[in-house]
Amino acid sequence: MTIILKKGQNLEEVLPKNTPVKGAKKLNAKKYIGVLKFEKDPLIIQKEMRDEWE
Repeated sequence: MTIILKKGQNLEEVLPKNTPVKGAKKLNAKKYIGVLKFEKDPLIIQKEMRDEWE
C-alpha cells in the first residue's frame, strides 16, 4: 500500500484509526501476568539499579 502525503496533511486524516495492519498479531498479555517474582520491593531494586551508574 502506498500513501502519498502532501505538505500540511495529518496522518490521522489519511488513515482511519481502526484499519487493521496486514500481518499484525495481537499480544496476549495474560501469559506474562505473574512471571517476575521479586524478593525485594520493586522500588528498592530500581534505586539500586540506578545507583550502579554512579
